[in-house]
Amino acid sequence: MTSRLNIKSDDAYHLASRLAAFTGESLTSVVTKALRSELERQENARDVEAEVERMLAMGREIRSHMTEPVSSDLSGLYDEREPLLFKGDDFSQTDIEPALKD
Repeated sequence: MTSRLNIKSDDAYHLASRLAAFTGESLTSVVTKALRSELERQENARDVEAEVERMLAMGREIRSHMTEPVSSDLSGLYDEREPLLFKGDDFSQTDIEPALKD
């Protein structure tokens, strides 16, 4: 049994015809591929949204167990008197040799 889809839109027909002319495929083929592509895009977007929500929920759960105030201030982690093992934007520079000579 063949299912039918009848789209009554001149714009949709025009777009499908143009795409079929570019690809050399049938109208049915280009419409099917376009629908598959859009469905995949929508499913992937939903998967990303679900993953983001899962990660945010995990962060909220972790934060609920923290007793000390949380800060993003990292200034206490750097001591200007100590050489950095790696530095530079890509961490390709190093101060390890001067540190080993001391």
